[in-house]
Amino acid sequence: MTAPVRFPRFFVTSPAPCPYLPGRSERKVFTELKGPHASELNDALGRIGFRRSQTVSYRPSCLDCTACISVRVVADQFRPSSTQRREMKRNGDLVTSMCRPWSTSEQFELLQRYLGDRHPGGGMATMDEVDFADMVEHTPVESWVIEYREPTTDGTPGKLVGACLTDRQGDGLSMVYSFYDTAAPGRSGLGNYIILDHISRAAEEGLPYVYLGYWVEGSVRMQYKIRYRPLERLTRDGWEAFGEVHQDRLIAGAAALRREEAPPLDGSTKDGAHGVQGQYKVG
Repeated sequence: MTAPVRFPRFFVTSPAPCPYLPGRSERKVFTELKGPHASELNDALGRIGFRRSQTVSYRPSCLDCTACISVRVVADQFRPSSTQRREMKRNGDLVTSMCRPWSTSEQFELLQRYLGDRHPGGGMATMDEVDFADMVEHTPVESWVIEYREPTTDGTPGKLVGACLTDRQGDGLSMVYSFYDTAAPGRSGLGNYIILDHISRAAEEGLPYVYLGYWVEGSVRMQYKIRYRPLERLTRDGWEAFGEVHQDRLIAGAAALRREEAPPLDGSTKDGAHGVQGQYKVG
């Protein structure tokens, strides 16, 4: 006789300041990922807009705002823009490796430099090496750290310039958190290249989607996600493609917003809960 499948228990965080839109607050609903069916639960929740942070799956549940929209790229239909083709060519010589989710000092040092340049004073700025190890290693699902290194002439490992903690779900790759060397000479667009590489990987593996997390219209830090086509968003009626004209308008608006608010973000800002397990209190 098989044991009955238990429906997961869901909890809600206390309201906190929104990291994306000034003057608003955020709240999350979450559940624990544990037991023999953790992968299946993570897959099912991923399809309805949840994201993973260590052993927790969460999604926004704000009282007065629905600005956070789950988005995913349709991998086998993806067609790069001219800018994206240039970024692929510029960084196409990087050596990539799929590594087991085991943190290294080299990865942590790269993360520290990345956070110091792109997110000084942010929620992850105080992470130490133990926190980073928890973020990478505490996973109940199939996860990898994909490393991006400079090529060498003798075949030895080159300088680490990028990395991404990635979950392999039943229907795609979920980019949990990526970081990179923002000052690598001749490597502009590294953040976008990591996304482009994931799209290529998913297509090669026959996986339909690459999950990019949440897109927030009006937040300059999240606008890079709107530039990938075709892009789907999660609505009350399920996943729907952005219309071409609508996406053109959003891309133009994102470019204008980026010019107004300045910081050059190319795939560098992620959903704001990774590695911050303490905010999720069960019970």
